[in-house]
Amino acid sequence: MKDHNNEHANDAHSDGIDRRGFLECMAWAGTGVLWMMTGGVLKSFGMSQMIDHTTGNLKSGLVMPKSDFSFVQISDSHIGFNKAANPDVVGTLQVAIDKINAMPTRPSFVLHTGDITHLAQADEFDTLEQALKSVKTEKIFYVPGEHDVTDNGKLYLERFGKGTKGDGWYSFDSNGVHFIGLVNVTNHVDGGLGYLGAEQIKWLEADLKPLSASTPIVVFAHIPMWAIYPQWGWGTEDSAQALALLKRFGSVSVLNGHIHQTIQKVEGNITFHTANSTAFPQPAPGAAPSPGPMKVPAEKLRSMLGLTSVNYVEHNSTLAITDIPLIKPE
Repeated sequence: MKDHNNEHANDAHSDGIDRRGFLECMAWAGTGVLWMMTGGVLKSFGMSQMIDHTTGNLKSGLVMPKSDFSFVQISDSHIGFNKAANPDVVGTLQVAIDKINAMPTRPSFVLHTGDITHLAQADEFDTLEQALKSVKTEKIFYVPGEHDVTDNGKLYLERFGKGTKGDGWYSFDSNGVHFIGLVNVTNHVDGGLGYLGAEQIKWLEADLKPLSASTPIVVFAHIPMWAIYPQWGWGTEDSAQALALLKRFGSVSVLNGHIHQTIQKVEGNITFHTANSTAFPQPAPGAAPSPGPMKVPAEKLRSMLGLTSVNYVEHNSTLAITDIPLIKPE
């Protein structure tokens, strides 16, 4: 399996910032984006614009919109990574956790969209689970990234695969929304593109069959389900077959990780959104010879890491995603 987060890219020089200074910059950044579904529209707000970094509390006078329920997406924590692009991925994950816990309404659950670990080692899974125990939420759902299945997914499935099908795919319902966790990292094709496979697509068809076309659908997987930059493996080869099964639904949101940056696309009834990483940024598509951990000055890093939070209010209109950056780049 090819590693598409090569550790050589943009990672050769140090800027002299020590660990404490790095984490102070990250604390200032907050590494978070709050998504809220209100009136059928999915909106996001920069957590750094909402949380007072000196107190860790919601900024004075800030009123949060009401919602039926909320959930948080985090992605690409890469526990075990310790290169110059981020010497303390546990620390930056904890910053994200602190921001989640500072929100005035506890999220119903958390979605982790893969690359939980960097090398799929038992101690890395242990560290991640221990850190996430402090999140104030009822449950955490996972899908694997390619870094989590370097042992063919054995440890991942032992930890997080209970009740799932095949390589770890599954679905669940919450507050009238149908959530589908797909796995597109266990059978990479040439060039590193994601791949779902016939068995999983057949399962998806059966899973969707009994649902009304008015049911809001949220699909989450690691590798993007649309062709962002196939030259880098940033897409899923057979995603068109899966997306065709979703066309009859009025509202479909697809959440992914893998590329460590926010890119969005609306195609008919389907809105695609890729999440920032809590660990390190990657170059924009085509902006470097190859993808991989991108070394940036610590004061800029705060605008490039994040999490995604979603609040949902039941409504008859189509869901849409409106995104506001974590923090405006300087």
